Amino acid sequence: VETDDGKALIPSKKCQGEGGTSSFSSASFNFINSIIGSGIIGLPYSMKQAGFPLGILLLFGVAFITDYSIILLIKGGNISGTWTYQSLVNRAFGLTGYVILSVLQFLYPFIAMISYNIVAGDTLTKVFLRIPGVGPDSLLAERHFVILLTSILFTLPLSLYRDISKLGKVSLLSLVLTLGILVIVIIRTATLGPQIPATDDAWTFAQPNAIQAIGVMSFAFVCHHNSFMIYGSLENRTLGNWSCVTHTSVLSAVVVSLLFAISGYSTFTGYTQGDIFENYCKNDNLATAGRFCYGISIFLTFPIECFVTREVISNMFFNGTLTTLAHVLLTVAIMAVSTVISLAFDCLGVVLELNGVLSATPLVFIIPTACYLKLSDERWYHGDSLISCLILIAGVFVMIAGLVMTILYPQECSHGKEMFYCLSSNSSATNITISSNLIETPNWNASIV
Repeated sequence: VETDDGKALIPSKKCQGEGGTSSFSSASFNFINSIIGSGIIGLPYSMKQAGFPLGILLLFGVAFITDYSIILLIKGGNISGTWTYQSLVNRAFGLTGYVILSVLQFLYPFIAMISYNIVAGDTLTKVFLRIPGVGPDSLLAERHFVILLTSILFTLPLSLYRDISKLGKVSLLSLVLTLGILVIVIIRTATLGPQIPATDDAWTFAQPNAIQAIGVMSFAFVCHHNSFMIYGSLENRTLGNWSCVTHTSVLSAVVVSLLFAISGYSTFTGYTQGDIFENYCKNDNLATAGRFCYGISIFLTFPIECFVTREVISNMFFNGTLTTLAHVLLTVAIMAVSTVISLAFDCLGVVLELNGVLSATPLVFIIPTACYLKLSDERWYHGDSLISCLILIAGVFVMIAGLVMTILYPQECSHGKEMFYCLSSNSSATNITISSNLIETPNWNASIV
């Protein structure tokens, strides 16, 4: 097995397939954009679930495991001579492993697409309500109509691309918008945060729902399902180049995610919701600008997940080759099903938790390490083998415990409700008056006195 950093891991023709070639920066933008999707909006919520100090430690831990397992995944491809995630698992665990991986690799991006639609419906309706002449009875204030409209006009045309390298500039724009959102969240931490009473257990080191928090974080960081696709689009496919792309992408995502999680949670503490923009008042113009930017960034991230979903189906049922007509019909079908489900379900926090423990955790923790351990000839005490074993055990525990806790202790969803600190007729994003009685006994249905 060739392990030289200067050698291509996978033959270029096999990797390239129908795709084009991406520069280092273009591949990194696509990778970062894949990581920083709708999951980032739930990271402040994960701080609430885990406890703020423990949440920060867990976020670093999940980021490290993500970085390590992505590179391990491509190493496994080198050892086995495979060039897709599915074929790697097939080589390691046969048809059973192939089917399980295909289901997970389909579920994660598919559920992510649903969450993107939920976010778009939640955020853009509030944006449109700030337009003069648009009232609560307007079509633009109806989340179902907004989801349908944006799916047809924006996400479907972008999802019809066949070459993921063409999304490099789109991903760059999405990252710029995400940085703009981060600035807005930080500003509101300074201006709105001091006026909202912190909950009693706001800074407790750990909370009982820490396992569920790992699921949300895993959802936010998972990008393994499209690692081979992005790797295959690189101009220079070497282990060294891929490692640089991975380290750059994950580190960038960690910085943005950490700032977002700390700022969002510090503002709302125990009141933090699964969709952080549900915490901001509807008449907050700065938050409205953030909602608009996030809605646009969702449109630009959605196609990457659709690419992966389509590729899984193509590999399983069409031998990896789609005619132009089949490509269009399959894309439309995937979009239609994900849109219908998102119209019927609107609680983002539960979606993030379930997708995290059911799909993201196996894709990040379990499968890459299991494949490497199965295919590698390294002794058990080798560094990669030991770390892989520890990650594998942790992944199995998080998946089982997280699923049980999510079912037994479902989180409340206050979708569409104005928070208590927004209910005063004279309140604004920067001028909020809260009575002393309210501060002593804060609750979801509190009123302004």
